[in-house]
Amino acid sequence: MNSYGKFAQNAWKTLSPSKYELIVDPEAWFTSLGKEAENSVDSLQVQIAGHDTPGETYLQKVGRLNNAKMQAEEIVRAEILTPPPEDQEDEPEEEEPSSMSLHLAFVKEMRELQWEADEELNRLEMEDGL
Repeated sequence: MNSYGKFAQNAWKTLSPSKYELIVDPEAWFTSLGKEAENSVDSLQVQIAGHDTPGETYLQKVGRLNNAKMQAEEIVRAEILTPPPEDQEDEPEEEEPSSMSLHLAFVKEMRELQWEADEELNRLEMEDGL
């Protein structure tokens, strides 16, 4: 099972435990779902990244491709790997955050940091071009 399948399995266990219990063969189901998610990320990443732009530097391209992959993964996690809202169960209040909520907070923070880094890189390039 790939990382997408593991993410989905943890998400379903955490957000929809009663629906998770209804899955006859979780290992096979989440392995298949993980492969589907991987294919979706690959194709969506290409669409989001678009074509190389004239004059694009190596670092700009790496930033654009990394950003596209992170956006694609975020979309796939929300649309494919996480149980639909109607299947999600209210979590009892916990004193400590769950590993899923910590992971989601980490993903959000990494996306914000990537965006800030891209903005800073663009700002520096604009200053160098002036």
